[in-house]
Amino acid sequence: MSLLERLNNDMKQAMKNKEKDRLTTIRMIKASLQNEAIKFGKQELSEDEELTVLSREVKQRKDSLQEFEKAGREDLVEKTQTELKHVEVYMPQQLSEEEVTAIVKEAIAETGAASKADMGRVMAVLMPKVKGKADGSLVNKLVQQHLS
Repeated sequence: MSLLERLNNDMKQAMKNKEKDRLTTIRMIKASLQNEAIKFGKQELSEDEELTVLSREVKQRKDSLQEFEKAGREDLVEKTQTELKHVEVYMPQQLSEEEVTAIVKEAIAETGAASKADMGRVMAVLMPKVKGKADGSLVNKLVQQHLS
């Protein structure tokens, strides 16, 4: 089942169950996917492109969450946490820090990187392997640790 079909089914279920927050979040995800398809001039996005959109949605909500917490806006913190929970349902299973560390070590060995100057090469090899499965800031931090 494609992501769009799954979203449509979940949207119908949310309507039946009168889950307003979930319905709103699903509609936002669908709109983002449709906007991306229009941007690329396609009818449907590939799985990789869908994953990119979902990752962007998760990142936006995490960034917003931090800002709302700094500002002490508990009402918006709760709303954003709920949205984030609903979006993460559609993301692939996240890798643990140990799994990401193993992939980082493998990428460093593959590229022969020795210093932080080689970080770009390592990230170029690494990011396609962990796309959507690990937080970019965690990957960045681990690469820096292993290259220093």
